[in-house]
Order: sequence, then C-alpha cells, then structure tokens
Amino acid sequence: VDMFYGEKFERVDEFVHRLREYIDYCNNERISLKLKGMSPVQYRTHYHTI
Repeated sequence: VDMFYGEKFERVDEFVHRLREYIDYCNNERISLKLKGMSPVQYRTHYHTI
C-alpha cells in the first residue's frame, strides 16, 4: 500500500493502528469517481435506500 511504502514500524500494534486508520479513510472519506463522487460507505448507503 502506498501509504506504508518505505515506512518502518517499531511495534506490531503501531502498524495495526495505522492500517485501521487507512482502511477507515478508504471506506469513509476517500471519494471515488467510479462511485459518482461518493465514498464506498456513502455509495452503499445511498443505493440501499433507493
């Protein structure tokens, strides 16, 4: 994953924490043009309510 490229972690729990933050970002904040400018969570919620 590009966010971790070249980064070294001292402890496993530090890596796990950063990975969880990145997954949360990808699912809740990052917008995608393929998803009509919505995040994956917004897209899923929008189309389940239609």
